Amino acid sequence: MEMQILFNRIKDVYVRMSRAAMKADRSPDEVQLIAVTKTVEAGLIREAVACGLRVFGESKVQEAKNKITGGEVSAMSERLSWHLIGHLQKNKVRDAVQLFDLIHSVDSVELADEIDRQAERIEKVQRVLVQVKLSEEETKHGLAENVLFPVLERIRGKKHVTAEGLMTIPPFLDDLNSVRPYFIRLRELRDSAAAEGFSLPELSMGMSHDFEAAIEEGATMVRVGTAIFGERGLQ
Repeated sequence: MEMQILFNRIKDVYVRMSRAAMKADRSPDEVQLIAVTKTVEAGLIREAVACGLRVFGESKVQEAKNKITGGEVSAMSERLSWHLIGHLQKNKVRDAVQLFDLIHSVDSVELADEIDRQAERIEKVQRVLVQVKLSEEETKHGLAENVLFPVLERIRGKKHVTAEGLMTIPPFLDDLNSVRPYFIRLRELRDSAAAEGFSLPELSMGMSHDFEAAIEEGATMVRVGTAIFGERGLQ
């Protein structure tokens, strides 16, 4: 495995992030890189840590559990932060609250209720983002806009789960000007929620093919996998 290739890819992503932030008159420090390690094997994650990465995103609870609790990653002395960026089923919540610092994909009141119950069991306040569905794609998860505020209100009343922001997954579009409106809309929803008294500083939006546009429109977290690790691990 060529460590220099991995390092150069990570450096390139950070350069592109910084340029996008400055283009929007933002500080690059306002945007966090989440390295998506779906299908990436533990040895390559260790190499990514050696290159300076500390925040990783996983899509499936069981795959993440095998990595996080497996010897090759769990034995590392560095403090790593793990985010769940994929859809979360209620029967996986018990493991999720034990494994993840931040869950990006809360998309129902029922899921928020279960997260609260499981977090209370281990005396944890689980940080979450609320996923909003802004496209018509049937394969996408998330809350409809018209139920976002009631769900935020429900979460605000809980002791063991706290909503820190919003997340969305727009359609995969080659034309960034076509995907940009989805990022703008999520930011507008966050700002509208702030006007109603909700504190939601985080906007998780943007992936390998569109993270620069997302940053220009206000993303505070970008979820980048392919641009770092290739289609399935380092290519």
